[in-house]
Amino acid sequence: MSEKRLDFFERYLTVWVGLCIVVGITLGKLFPDAVNALSKMEVSHVNLPIAILIWLMIYPMMIKIDFSAILKVGEKPRGLLITLFINWIVKPFSMAFLAWLFFKHIFIGYIGEDLANEYIAGSIILAAAPCTAMVFVWSYLTDGDPAYTLVQVAINDLIMLVLFAPIVMFLLGVSDIVVPKDVLFMSVLLYIVIPLVAGYLTRRILLKSKGEEWFNTKLLAPLKPVTILALLATLVIIFAFQGETILSNWFNIILIAVPITIQVYFNSSLAYGLAKFLNVPHSIAAPGALIGASNFFELAVAVTISLFGLQSGATLATVVGVLVEVPVMLSVCSFCNRTRDWFPKEEKQKAV
Repeated sequence: MSEKRLDFFERYLTVWVGLCIVVGITLGKLFPDAVNALSKMEVSHVNLPIAILIWLMIYPMMIKIDFSAILKVGEKPRGLLITLFINWIVKPFSMAFLAWLFFKHIFIGYIGEDLANEYIAGSIILAAAPCTAMVFVWSYLTDGDPAYTLVQVAINDLIMLVLFAPIVMFLLGVSDIVVPKDVLFMSVLLYIVIPLVAGYLTRRILLKSKGEEWFNTKLLAPLKPVTILALLATLVIIFAFQGETILSNWFNIILIAVPITIQVYFNSSLAYGLAKFLNVPHSIAAPGALIGASNFFELAVAVTISLFGLQSGATLATVVGVLVEVPVMLSVCSFCNRTRDWFPKEEKQKAV
């Protein structure tokens, strides 16, 4: 497969992301009442405007999935096993170690003991929640196998229902953690089930009634920019919500970002390296590296708010996870695209 050709807009996506962060923070300062009203449009701690935008990110990719290919995932188990190993064995524990190292030792003189403990807690909760929605965007940017990515996300969500609370309890040494299952349920429903069903029905009905050529040229082509535009709009809203917090804690945010950034690069590199060592195809290896490095920040923020409060250091740490994730994950996407020739060539996938 030839290297993915990014258009002008995609090539400078990091620049647009930076601009959206600035615009979001500015809007939060200029129009606090309107932003506050948007932030309160929630169902089970899931913000509906953000959910709609994430749905717009995922839906065009769901349409592309050949759902019969999902049944063939079992023929390539190594990519899935690598993802599960990184997400549930390596990631929470590596984050706990890095958070302890930086907050309890390297940065302790700047933040003090109490904040150090809160930042550690927030970092652990963030790392224990594997990404759900944004993985589809990263997979798209690296020409990932959409059917395989869907299975990876779905299995991680099922495991998260069982392992998230025990891992967080063990690493924090807390016995009374309550996982908001309604947040998990609503997030999976809004970010996975609804776009999945909509994509399946759209694909099935239109391929049958209009044919493959019409489907590719009249539907998929116009939908291509929707994913990226929805991503940028999501960032504007998120940072409008969190603008005041970011501006008032900018130095601590830099400190928190250090171990989180290291953790992202460590886990993505380990997953990508294992995939190369085990001869996993690039269309599976790249999304696997990205799914092992990104986080389910909606769940992490909801859990830290319920456990520690909205103004806590733990909640701030999960917000920093959002701030760090997009620019860092774009750099990981770029690296995966530049190193495509490290992997055996694959047959060019059809657009559908």
